Amino acid sequence: MIITDFRYEHIPEAEALALSCYDEERREVPALPEIHSVPALKDFADNHMGAAALENGRLVGFLCSVAPFDNVFRSTDVKGVFSPMLANAAILENRAAIYAALYQYAALKWVQAGAYSHAVCLYAHDEAALGQFFRYGFGLRCVDSIRTMQRLDTMQQLDTMRRMDGQRLLKSGSAHEGKTGMSSLGEFVFTELKPEEYCQIYPLESMLNSHFRKSPFFMNRRLESCEEFCEECVRNKDRCFAAFQKGEPCAYLKLSDTGETFITQSSDYIHITGAFCLPEYRGRGLYQNLLDYAVDILEKEGYTRLGVDFESINPTADRFWSKYFAAYTQGVVRRIDERIGRVIVPE
Repeated sequence: MIITDFRYEHIPEAEALALSCYDEERREVPALPEIHSVPALKDFADNHMGAAALENGRLVGFLCSVAPFDNVFRSTDVKGVFSPMLANAAILENRAAIYAALYQYAALKWVQAGAYSHAVCLYAHDEAALGQFFRYGFGLRCVDSIRTMQRLDTMQQLDTMRRMDGQRLLKSGSAHEGKTGMSSLGEFVFTELKPEEYCQIYPLESMLNSHFRKSPFFMNRRLESCEEFCEECVRNKDRCFAAFQKGEPCAYLKLSDTGETFITQSSDYIHITGAFCLPEYRGRGLYQNLLDYAVDILEKEGYTRLGVDFESINPTADRFWSKYFAAYTQGVVRRIDERIGRVIVPE
């Protein structure tokens, strides 16, 4: 096996190989959309950060990354690289050995470029690839998950939700429509917010940011101001849904037409980009019913798939999303000791 730079002449075979690996994952996760082509890989040949594995002149694997970038995960001072979905693939035979050789070759380039955080997006059911990167010191960090646009099975949880704080806050029966754009369930009201109302959920966004900093998450992202939060929602054309009790927000859900992987470009797909529920309402069905409220609206609008990405090091998110969504990628990460830069000569 020969390992060399990823070049333009490798692109046709690389695209076919990437598509084959995607179809392999799709057999495990039927909610994934059928695709017939992959995004162009030209940029990965342009930046000279990739590696290609050849056997008898045939491409058997490749590992590419975006150009090195600062502020990895928006919470560190380190420079990093990221190999996104479809920017790496290998044939099934000897897959672990192929990835091992590819990373050994590409990692030197990345470190020479000053990138000490290495992140690679792998398919969630690719045990060979995941196992090899684990052996090379990588750990799980990010998960992309998907489900068809169907209501969650939440009604069986209503009995427990009725007993919040010892009070019967939720009456028997399903949610019913109130005034236009709202639905109520006992003393809870579900609604999709208008842009001028986004500021109402900013306190929950602030609590989410505080949650990021707690153990074992330890992610220190800068908290946006209320004005910045609202402006970003409008700029990204986000949609915000919320649950209120007695006029106070207790949970919110933020969605966008774009997400972390290329499948989010599909017109029938929408992606969860923000979510939070007050701790006292968790595990009692409130957030599931908020999701059902949003799903009912989105399904009528023609959306057929709902996706979410989350950090596995966030136990609250990991437990909730893994219960209702099927994982199709796992983003693994390795942090290199920056002091190696003292002895590794830059390119």
